[in-house]
Amino acid sequence: MNATTADATTPGQGRIVLLTTSHRVAPGLLSWPAWQALRTADRVLCADGAHPQLPYLREAGIRVDEAAPTAEELVDACAGGRTAVVVATGEGDPALTDGLARLAGSGRVRMPDLELLPASYDLPGARLHDLVQVMDRIRLECPWSSQRTHRGLAKYAIEEAYELVEAIEDGDRDELREELGDVLLQVVFHARIAEDDPDAPFSVDDVAGTIVDKLVHRHPHVFGDEKADTPEEVRAHWLRTKAAEKQRTSVTEGVPLGQPGLALAAKLASRVRTAGLPVPLPTGEGIGYQLLALAARAESEGTDPEAALRAAARTYRDAIRAVEG
Repeated sequence: MNATTADATTPGQGRIVLLTTSHRVAPGLLSWPAWQALRTADRVLCADGAHPQLPYLREAGIRVDEAAPTAEELVDACAGGRTAVVVATGEGDPALTDGLARLAGSGRVRMPDLELLPASYDLPGARLHDLVQVMDRIRLECPWSSQRTHRGLAKYAIEEAYELVEAIEDGDRDELREELGDVLLQVVFHARIAEDDPDAPFSVDDVAGTIVDKLVHRHPHVFGDEKADTPEEVRAHWLRTKAAEKQRTSVTEGVPLGQPGLALAAKLASRVRTAGLPVPLPTGEGIGYQLLALAARAESEGTDPEAALRAAARTYRDAIRAVEG
């Protein structure tokens, strides 16, 4: 009997299950309700013959028909109380779902029960997989990106970091989200370039694994048996474990000299103060020594001299614009 002419009193309207899966989860890792629906279905259909789930479903003994039925055909397939499971394609099946909605809204068809069953879910951070895949394709196919090097990209990392700081200081949430993405891009881009190194390649997974190990090791109060009830105790743990890792012979090791002058001066003053070294500030003529003293004073008072100067500069910029009209 054609679905469009079915008698509204026909018993056993059946069931249609639209099964959705995430491409960010390994194929075959489906929820238990999904496997139950697949095993008990009278018919399983999928319009995409290359769907990544199909080999795993067939390996599990589930027969899958490669077909793209219309809404009417699918309703007919459920006549007599049968169950049809549709394994949705990556783009979804809008023609099918729209057709089912039209049939249901017409009031002329006894519709099967309709169920949307997510078979796998994205975990937090799943979109990072998309970013890695997109970056991989860009690296392979884009004439500009395929030629980039770590050294050639270095300036962009600095620029993006400054734009992120500006978004934070401006309090612009939309801009903050975008700039965080731009900084993340730099990390993923450099990691993808590193994969091509003939002598010492590493991947974004190696980068992530390194920072995970570092964070776990430097937070023994979270992942181990140490105790830390105050931020000061946490900092002490961090400095102690970091010192053991680095085995540095000077507190100045690891301080990049290429950073802005005020930040460099404050960082050196912080290292000296934390280590308790009796190192007086050098004295001399000129604005440089005065700025050094101001940076060290700001650091000792808990003020970021770079941020303080930027705030003052923004005020100066606003005053200029006001005079300009």
